[in-house]
Amino acid sequence: MKTLHQRLNLYTDGNETYTFVPVDPVGARSLTIYRNSGDIVLNPPNTPLPATAERSGKTIYGIIGMVNLLMSEYVIILTGRELKGRLMGQNIFHATEYDILPLNPDVSVSNPPNPVEAHLQGLVRSHLYGGYFLFSYGWDLTRRLQAQWTSIEGDKEKSLWEAADERFFWNRFLQTRFIEVTYSKGDNNLSPYILPIIYGTFDIRATRINGNYLKLCLISRRSRHRAGTRYFRRGIDNEGHVANFNETEQIVLLESTKADSAEDESSVQLSFVQIRGSVPLYWAEINTLRYKPDVQIMDTRDTLEATRKHFQMQNAEYGKTNLVNLVNHKGHEQPVKEAYEHQMAELNLPNVHYEYFDFHNECKHMRWDRISVLIDKIQDDLVNNGYFHLDAAHEKPVKVQTGVVRTNCMDNLDRTNVAQAAIAKWTLNRQLKAIGVLHETDSIDNYEPLVEEFREMWSDHANLISIAYSGTGALKVEFTKTGKRTHKGTLEDGYKSVMRYLKNNFFDGARQDAFDLMTGAWLPRRNWSPSGLVADRRPLLVRAVPYVLWYSIFMIFAGLTLPRSSDYSLTYYFLLWIFLAGIALTFIMIHGISYVSWPRLLPLTDTIYYDGPGFRSGNHGKGFGIHALDAKISAKSRGRKGASSKLDEIEMGSKRID
Repeated sequence: MKTLHQRLNLYTDGNETYTFVPVDPVGARSLTIYRNSGDIVLNPPNTPLPATAERSGKTIYGIIGMVNLLMSEYVIILTGRELKGRLMGQNIFHATEYDILPLNPDVSVSNPPNPVEAHLQGLVRSHLYGGYFLFSYGWDLTRRLQAQWTSIEGDKEKSLWEAADERFFWNRFLQTRFIEVTYSKGDNNLSPYILPIIYGTFDIRATRINGNYLKLCLISRRSRHRAGTRYFRRGIDNEGHVANFNETEQIVLLESTKADSAEDESSVQLSFVQIRGSVPLYWAEINTLRYKPDVQIMDTRDTLEATRKHFQMQNAEYGKTNLVNLVNHKGHEQPVKEAYEHQMAELNLPNVHYEYFDFHNECKHMRWDRISVLIDKIQDDLVNNGYFHLDAAHEKPVKVQTGVVRTNCMDNLDRTNVAQAAIAKWTLNRQLKAIGVLHETDSIDNYEPLVEEFREMWSDHANLISIAYSGTGALKVEFTKTGKRTHKGTLEDGYKSVMRYLKNNFFDGARQDAFDLMTGAWLPRRNWSPSGLVADRRPLLVRAVPYVLWYSIFMIFAGLTLPRSSDYSLTYYFLLWIFLAGIALTFIMIHGISYVSWPRLLPLTDTIYYDGPGFRSGNHGKGFGIHALDAKISAKSRGRKGASSKLDEIEMGSKRID
């Protein structure tokens, strides 16, 4: 593949230009962005810099892309990186520091000109520093080993971004301007400046077993389609993309030299891929401040076609798809399970096999070793699907993976992590036996260093995926890490559950806005009102009640310290403030939807007040005031195009144009 520039120097010529000059090779073509016009120009070799240009004191490790906010377009540059390891002789980096450069000379990032611009800049920063972004200058992190081998000849003349899997090319939208210039007429190929990044995880560790030096690597890749937070991105969109879709690849490299060799030569390469994703239906959980949100399933005429598209894409990409559904068969989750099974029965797809596993019943009383029951149920499919096996002694792969296991629970986090780790461990045993590292009667459980590395990798991987979607580390990670379940781990999970509740209800709205802004799911529309991002338009009564609650609580505690002339004299005092606190709390719970931090760029009004065919577990938190009725009327008046439309008006994802 064509090489990327790994280090750049930035020169700023007043309010005129930003010029990026490659450190190596000397004399390479520099890149200039004109601040007034926004033009991007690739300069001829050895182009001199303006005499007035000033060099930045920071080294630039790549250009993430450009984003257009309210008052200016901005260039996002990478100014810090951390080496995470080497794969196939190439360094893999974690992005750690960024700078945002405004094109408009009248706009400052340190002192934004108005609250809306400050808010949008804050969304950009929160996304950059809240995500876990990885990149390489010489290895395509977006594609699994088998996909890269399949297209190896065609990729030789391509740049890294051209060969990348568009699903996992996270900054694809941000690089739109650079790609457009590259495709335009003229000698303006900006490919050496287009750095693809992934949002995911990467870990690689060396170990030794029976005299063989191995490297065990784990990579996850998060899809940029239908990206977002736990409660604000569920289910499927019209294009067949599902929320929280992650591809996870476990790689084993059998080293031809010592594990710490600088040559990175692998005589054998093994790859096993699994995927996870939300239940492929139009569904949502409506936050109402209750611990269990209301489950809503929107049964439209588009549902069947969207689900069909999803599995057609999976079959085309991975081959046969084996579905493992871990959603509970009773209680809060039961309607989602039943709707999923009804949909699969109606579709009756030939290359999709559905398997249900009652996780909570099979693994109750902390018997999570019972996940082996699931392995037994899908063992034949795992054998038939295989894995990718490349041996240096053979021109062609010894084995290819012809199918994939798609695992889901309600969030595709905690139960899914346990199941995927168990499947990966079973496959690793099989792989090491196939290449002669283990004997047929042997097991990796007999090699504690390897097992410890495996468990730590999968637990770290689970935590990062969970943080990206829910805002906290994964639950049940103790079992993945130690192979045991204790009461201490249960208490830790309780703490994480409380934190999830707080973040998902009171903080995730802005985080979802950041996802929509940075992935291009949201674009400014003609009737867009910027003030809606920072203005609180709720009725005065709704805004005032929380203050009444907190003031009442304050007065109750203050009363405990007041001088007492008699116990009787304070009785009415406490009754008054307890009564007011109770009234305020009751009001807040009845109007719970009004107190959730909802996304503002792509409001979910039509989802919240959906009244078409389907299922709704409850109708809590909508209140009995005029503001709720107004919101419902507003949702209908926008012309939801009926329950049979493409559901763009039901939040489930605006059309992407990149």
